[in-house]
Parts: sequence; C-alpha cells; structure tokens
Amino acid sequence: MTQNVIEIKNLVKHYKGFSLNNISFSVPMGSIMGFVGENGAGKTTTIKAILDLIHVDQGEVSIMGTAAKNLSKELKSLIGVVFDGSNLHDNLTVVNINAIMKKIYPNWDEEVYKSYLKKFQLPEGKIIKDFSRGMKMKLSITIALSHHSKLLILDEATSGLDPIIRDEILDIFLEFIQDEEHTILLSSHIISDIEKIADYVTFIHQGNIVFSKSKDELIYQHGVIRCRKEDVSAIDKSYIVGIRENNFGAEVMIQDKDRFTRKNHEFNVERTSIEEIMLFITRGKELK
Repeated sequence: MTQNVIEIKNLVKHYKGFSLNNISFSVPMGSIMGFVGENGAGKTTTIKAILDLIHVDQGEVSIMGTAAKNLSKELKSLIGVVFDGSNLHDNLTVVNINAIMKKIYPNWDEEVYKSYLKKFQLPEGKIIKDFSRGMKMKLSITIALSHHSKLLILDEATSGLDPIIRDEILDIFLEFIQDEEHTILLSSHIISDIEKIADYVTFIHQGNIVFSKSKDELIYQHGVIRCRKEDVSAIDKSYIVGIRENNFGAEVMIQDKDRFTRKNHEFNVERTSIEEIMLFITRGKELK
C-alpha cells in the first residue's frame, strides 16, 4: 500500500469573499502531484494550511504521518519550500546564505548547495538584488534541495520564467523524484509544466477540489468529440463532462472513453489534455 506524505481531510478556511470548501486530497510518497487551478482558486491558501502558516476553521492536515501543527524541528527540516518570489534579503550573496543556512538546518549540506550553484551558474559575488527573476528562483530551489529534503512544496515555482529555464528546473524536479522516498507538491497555473512531469493532478476551482487523480488515467479516460450541434442530443448524457459550441458545430468532452467508444462507433473520440479537461469542466455548458 502506497504511503501518503501529505493528507488533507475536510479542510475549511473562510475569508471575506473566498473560502476553501471542505477540501480533501492526498499526495503519495515518491510522486509528483500537480496542484492546478486559476489564480485565486485557493492553491496558495491550501499550501499555507499544509505548512501551518494560517489558522484553518475546520479539517485536518498531516505531513509524513504527523499533524502539520505538531511537526518536530527534525521533520520540518525534511521539507523544502519555494514560494513565488524571493524571500531572501536583497543584500545577501550566495556565500552569506550558505553561512546562514548552516545555522538553521542541522542537515544542511554545503557540498550539495555548491553543486547546485554551479549547475545553475549562480554567481558568488553578486547580491540578491542584482539577480534576475530566474536566478532568484533557481537560488530558492537550490536552498530547498540542499538540506536533504524528502518533500518539496513549490508554489508557482516556474511562474514568469522563460521556457528554457523552466525546462531546466523541471529536469531537476524529475531527478529529485528518482529516489522513491522523495515527493513533490507542485502548484502551478502553467498546465504544460504539470503535463510534462506530474504523476497525479489535483484541480481546485473556486475553493473546491474538482478532481484528484492519476494524470495518465485522466487523459486516458477522457476524450473530445467534434460534431454537428444537432448530433449532440444523440450522446448519452451520463458520459458528457461539458459542451462547447462554435460557428462550425460543437465539441463534447466525454468521460469513460473506452466504454463510450464500444457502444458508440458512429462518433470519433479524439485524445485530450489536462488543460482541455479543466476548460470543459469550468467553461463548458451542460447538456439539458
């Protein structure tokens, strides 16, 4: 049985104008969970709840089998966290950071830190203020990887970076996960990044979990039918996820694709993507 590194059960958090609505999902050990949703959907609020940075109104969060609010210093040191944007003081250099982190983390590994600095070509002499956005993000990821983390929690870690730097960082994440005791929760609104590296996908929309499933299973079980508008009524409603109409006809997202195609040879079901599934669920209209 696969052990879950993160477990969230019936989590509720109310703000004025926004709520996390009784959300539940888990992140299996040795996997990359893509946590996706539009800006303002609740991704950062959920991550802050996981890290016990905010008080929640209801529900439970556990990390590595321990309630998030009761994590020991030792367990906390096994979690690497990267938020969107640098939290490092502008006047520090990478040498200064090494000296500081040695005092913070009992498991700080200077050799690992230096190896990532070299890999990412981060200069020793420059202060953080003079780093580009990409360099700051690489440095944050370097720090997260340099204290023998078992779990990485990354909130929009690839947001705003150019495609070459994003690919470089995604490769690092894939390397990290090769050890089956390493786990990543990667929050992003860049769905192409999630499709490249995630094993599982959790989709949050307006504070609600829409699905939390294996990425391959999601793509395999869904498909799109492109047909005339008048043909839509011939499709069994129980298979329909959403419908989008245009000047040329209609696009219909279906679920349980294998079963549907066995019963409906007249329809051609095309392959889909995580992004398309999300769009049909949130913006497609239902069949009446």
